[in-house]
Amino acid sequence: MLKYIFNIIKNTYFTKQFYYISSGIVVLFVLGHFISIFYFIAKISLLFLSIILIINSFFLNYIKEPIEAKRILGQRLSNGDNNEITIKLKNLYPYLINFKIIDEIPFQFQIRNFEINISINYREEKNLNYILKPTKRGEYNFGKLIVYANHKINLISRKISFDYKKTVSVYPSFIQMRKYELLAISNRLTEAGIKKIRRLNYTHEFDQIKEYIEGEDFRTINWKATARKNQLMVNQYQDEKSQQVFSVIDMGRTMEMPFENMSLLDYAINSSLIISNIAIYKQDKAGLITFSNNIHNILPAEKSKLQMNKILETLYRQNTNFKESSFEELYISIKNKVKQRSLLLLYTNFEWEVSMQRQLKYLKQLNKNHLLIVIFFKNTEIKKIIEKKSTSISEIYTKTIAEKLSFEKKLIVKELQKHGIQSILTEPENLNVNTINKYLQLKASGQI
Repeated sequence: MLKYIFNIIKNTYFTKQFYYISSGIVVLFVLGHFISIFYFIAKISLLFLSIILIINSFFLNYIKEPIEAKRILGQRLSNGDNNEITIKLKNLYPYLINFKIIDEIPFQFQIRNFEINISINYREEKNLNYILKPTKRGEYNFGKLIVYANHKINLISRKISFDYKKTVSVYPSFIQMRKYELLAISNRLTEAGIKKIRRLNYTHEFDQIKEYIEGEDFRTINWKATARKNQLMVNQYQDEKSQQVFSVIDMGRTMEMPFENMSLLDYAINSSLIISNIAIYKQDKAGLITFSNNIHNILPAEKSKLQMNKILETLYRQNTNFKESSFEELYISIKNKVKQRSLLLLYTNFEWEVSMQRQLKYLKQLNKNHLLIVIFFKNTEIKKIIEKKSTSISEIYTKTIAEKLSFEKKLIVKELQKHGIQSILTEPENLNVNTINKYLQLKASGQI
């Protein structure tokens, strides 16, 4: 019994309304020293307040387990995406109760004022949703789910805690991966900004003869079959399949540059997950290579159903060591490990042409044996400076330097192009779309 009373006291909190009323009673007691009638009013008010407090406490505490609450979230969160968290709350009080819900969100989000206020009737159950957007991979710890119940008398509230501590892992963007996969399956990739690219040539891998459909290329008409069937028939060919597509990710310090609270490395990791999934859907083999001053991981290219899980788990564990990337190590490893001609999607970042020139001989060697696409990033902060109107000498100097930095990126593209190396210069937010477009373009042109 004493333990139960102690728990009631421990979990009882006074509301602002209680403190306002108490302050008023204190003022009446002070005035009572000068005018006796105020002293009498103060004592009556204190008596009424005490009675109401007891009633309020009874209404809140006579039920041992007055609510049911549950936090619903998956074992994984998707990095860089809006992840929906659901709190289920059911009121078992036989009257309307006002609730304040506080969820102990992982410290990585730096949300210190999270609360949800809602009123729920007897036996009513409500789902309360909120959104979390992680920007780093790793483990995130959720703490307790705390609910404050408040009767309409509103002098005290009862604290009810649910020990729903849980550790979830933030993985590369599997939400975006599924989104593009669904669009690809339903032939709606254009809705995400993916260009519809006409296939420029045909392979010699014959598939079947079928009836002609208006709009199909007349060059595929099979005249012998047409004569036999007395209607237009066409040859259907399969796309080239089982080509190797490697996402090659630079884990060096240049990839730690932030954009909207997420590093370029995490943008590259999310994009490589998406393009690997698209490649496997297109019947190609997807592989993964990560490197910095040495080789971190080499995942051989495959198109099995388990390959995407291997890629996802490998990408989840990747972290930079903030060292200078060795393209020489990359070239030697690819030469020794990747024997078949493959598409290499190299995610890196060059800020200056001179930094690219130091690696050019290795890029040229890679491009000689494989089809190399160098993917690097526009500095969107510099773009904002360039577009901003200058109002002082210092701003003019700053804008001039920003324009030079922006021009350097274009020079890098030109220099790579001069040596026969294709590239993608993109904003981080457009990385997925531009990479998929380039891959589909290469497939359509028969380069892979």
